[in-house]
Amino acid sequence: MRDEILRTAAELAMEWIAALDEPPVVPESSQSDWRRGLDLPLGEEGIEPTVVLGDLAGSATPGLVKSPGGRYFGFVTGGAFPVAVGADWLTAAWDQNSFSFASSPAVAVIEEVAAGWLLALLDLPRHSSTAFVTGSQMAHVTALAAARHRVLAERSWDVAARGLYGAPEIIVVAGEARHATVDRALRLLGMGVAGIKSVETDSAGRMLPDRLAKTLDDLRGEPSIVVSQAGEVNTGAFDPFVEITDLARSAGAWVHVDGAFGIWARAVPSLSHLADGLEQADSWAFDAHKWLNVPYDSGVVVVADPEAHHAAMSYSGPYLLASEGDRDASDWTVEASRRGRGIAIYATLRALGRSGVRDLIARSCELARMFAEGISGLGLEVLNPVELNQVLFRASTDGETDRLLTRVQSSGETWMGGTTWAGRSAIRLSVSSWATTQQDVGRTLETVKRAMG
Repeated sequence: MRDEILRTAAELAMEWIAALDEPPVVPESSQSDWRRGLDLPLGEEGIEPTVVLGDLAGSATPGLVKSPGGRYFGFVTGGAFPVAVGADWLTAAWDQNSFSFASSPAVAVIEEVAAGWLLALLDLPRHSSTAFVTGSQMAHVTALAAARHRVLAERSWDVAARGLYGAPEIIVVAGEARHATVDRALRLLGMGVAGIKSVETDSAGRMLPDRLAKTLDDLRGEPSIVVSQAGEVNTGAFDPFVEITDLARSAGAWVHVDGAFGIWARAVPSLSHLADGLEQADSWAFDAHKWLNVPYDSGVVVVADPEAHHAAMSYSGPYLLASEGDRDASDWTVEASRRGRGIAIYATLRALGRSGVRDLIARSCELARMFAEGISGLGLEVLNPVELNQVLFRASTDGETDRLLTRVQSSGETWMGGTTWAGRSAIRLSVSSWATTQQDVGRTLETVKRAMG
């Protein structure tokens, strides 16, 4: 029976994957249409598992977004390499509680090796501590908790023991174009958002060093954290890390980098200059489920100060008996019980190698440039220099832009998202999936052309 259940699940998954290229990319049906098969009363008696799986897939499929396919360009969404999906299936089948070396020695080693590969691939300080988390949101929480510990410890305040009541105020400095997950991380950590010093940015969303310098001068040596960004979510722009880090160091501030997707540019020689100086920061947060194309949810945090990282995250109990030299993941994340998120990362990196990662990132950027040229050729305005994988564009008026987006999204052929930039409506297109091809670009441009008609 067990084998039959798992074979059924695999067959249903393969059917879904085989249909990813077929429209619609986003469901045409209304919520009520597919809710009918899912919102059922829970019966007194159970149902045959293969029937449950068949019903689940049959009812859910009309409401699923084909984001793993080649023509989904919303948000910054990667697909999932087949090897990553396979490794994720193994992760579920192995069902390891990966909180410690004792609870799963193999997963502890897999994640330690994968972390070392990432540090080398992205050329981050090799002595750094790492953790595999749900995504950049929790990577921010983890890194900023380490930052909070360090900047307060330097003022003789033990935040782990004493909390924030009566503690010196920590000033957080970040660009106006920062991602909203940074603000939420600060709320969760008790530092709040009211005191954030927002630094003016340029037309692409890059923090302006001269404005940062003035802000830091005004702080007069107070405990502070500077949050910079690798890959602005609309334009793909990078903050000037060399200048930012130099200024922050002179002010005694911790530097954190939101590298959600942009940090992967460091793996490509022709793009790595965009992130020059990023390696001089104190902590980094990024996603693997974006540009590395592993299944959700998968993020990474890296901290150049392992002592602060461990102090902020570790926990202990009489039943937790670590062996000398063993690394327990729960000492580096906010989670205790956890799945082995690093397994899919390990398998994907080993399958791709350095050259495969380089090709993935470089090809995405090349396709984004093709999009930009095609969109300009249609008479639409491209709003950003396309240096990475983000294309931001609009029509001549907000109304025309909104109508164009609605028609494109309604076509079923492709999907891209709306945003606001410089106070006006815009359309944001992100090329992040291994599955996207030149044919997908051409097909999408034809869809945009028809929508303009």
